[in-house]
Amino acid sequence: MRLGFIVEGDTEKIVLESKNFTNLLGELNIDFIPEIINAEGNGNLLPRNIEKHSQVLIDKGATKIIILTDIDEDACITQTKARIQPLENHIVIVSIKQIEAWFLADTQAMRIFFSDNTFEEQNPESHLTPFDKINQIKLHKMGRGIGKSKIKFANYLVKQINFSINRASEHPNCTSAKYFIDKIKQIGTP
Repeated sequence: MRLGFIVEGDTEKIVLESKNFTNLLGELNIDFIPEIINAEGNGNLLPRNIEKHSQVLIDKGATKIIILTDIDEDACITQTKARIQPLENHIVIVSIKQIEAWFLADTQAMRIFFSDNTFEEQNPESHLTPFDKINQIKLHKMGRGIGKSKIKFANYLVKQINFSINRASEHPNCTSAKYFIDKIKQIGTP
């Protein structure tokens, strides 16, 4: 089996292209297409676009495709999956909130980022806009925010702070990161 990935946006792409994530795939002996397809918005995760993106990955040898998105305006995960209409070789992973909630769940990374060895977010997936929550915390703790660029922030957190989805998945209240990592590990289990 060879995995391919389609994601909703830039932040997801940055996270899945991270050294931590690709190392995890390697440790699990999962063969994957290193090109992560960015659908550029969950509105583009519709059947007509999914088919086009899937074909690009299939042409590169993908046999199973993981689609990573967030629940956005949908009422529930089931509704998100129904909107996407995944094909038989697709696995849809829906983050309960925006992917930045996973950042809050990586306590080790956040402690470094906030220069606070006691920082701990109890419920990372409870915030409507986790990026704004991170900005508020940084503003409160350090007197300045993180700016408006999610891309710049995600790159910084992944490359400089060493954010890890695996650590985020260990947070007791970040069920979508745990589900994502559990699915990846299941795929890696022969």
